[in-house]
Amino acid sequence: MEECTHDCSSCSANCDSREKTSLIEAPHVMTHVKKVIGVVSGKGGVGKSIVTSMLAVLMRRRGYRTAILDADITGPSIPVAFGLHGRAEGSDQGIFPVLTKTGIEVMSMNVLLENETDPVVWRGPIIAGSVKQFWTDVLWGSVDVMFIDMPPGTGDVPLTVFQSIPVDGIVVVTSPQQLVSMIVQKAVHMADLMKIPVLALVQNMSYVQCPGCNEVVRPFGESDISALARQHDIPVTAELPIQKELATACDAGLIELFEGDWLDGLADRFEEMLKEEKK
Repeated sequence: MEECTHDCSSCSANCDSREKTSLIEAPHVMTHVKKVIGVVSGKGGVGKSIVTSMLAVLMRRRGYRTAILDADITGPSIPVAFGLHGRAEGSDQGIFPVLTKTGIEVMSMNVLLENETDPVVWRGPIIAGSVKQFWTDVLWGSVDVMFIDMPPGTGDVPLTVFQSIPVDGIVVVTSPQQLVSMIVQKAVHMADLMKIPVLALVQNMSYVQCPGCNEVVRPFGESDISALARQHDIPVTAELPIQKELATACDAGLIELFEGDWLDGLADRFEEMLKEEKK
C-alpha cells in the first residue's frame, strides 16, 4: 500500500506487509526443554492424568530428564499420582519444581496452595495466565521431554498452551464409548487448526483381562481406536485395561511403581523424536 507507514501496531489492514508475530513465550532463562508433549482429552474422566504420569515414568526409566507441567489448574491430579504433598519453593530467580521419588520434575497448582484441598475459584483468563507462568517463571533446568497435562475440552487453557508454548505434538486420550470418540475428534480438529501434530491416540478402560485364564473381555464392545486413528492419520495407538492394581497405585501416590508395557510404543516414538533432534 502506498500510504503504508510500516507501523503494524497502529494499522488494521490485513496486507502482505503486515509483520507475522509469534505468541510463543520464552521459558525461564535457566530452562532448556528439548521436547514438549501435550496430553489432551475432549472430556473429563477418561484417564488423561494417569496417562501423563505413566508416560513421564516410562521416559524417566529410560534415563531421560523428564518433567510434568500440570495445566489442569482447578482439578490437579498429578501430585496425587506421585504422592507429592509438600509445597514448592522459590527464590528471587523463580519457582523450583517439586521432584518425585525417581527425579521427575513437577509443577502443579496443588504444590503452591497452603492446603491441597483448597479450591481454585478463578475465571478463565487468570487460569490461563497461571499456566503460562508455569512455563515462563519455573526454573525447569535442562529437560529432555516435558509432558503437559491439559484440562479437558478445547477452552482457554488448551488454546493458551498451543499459542504460548512450543508444543511438539499431542497425545489424545479417550475411552471406548461412541460419544467420547466423537468428542475426541473435536480435540483432534483443534490440534489441526493450531497446526499441532497428533502423535498418538490412547484408549483407556478398553478391556478387562481375567487374572486366571487371561481371557480379554471388552465391557464397552469392540474398540474402534484403529479406525479413528486411520481416519485422522494418527501414527501410534495404545489401549489401557481396567486394572485394579493400576488404579490403586495411582490413588496411593505410587504410580512410579506401575508395571505394564501398554504405552511402550509411545515411549519409543518420543525417543525417536529426541534422537532426530541430535542429528
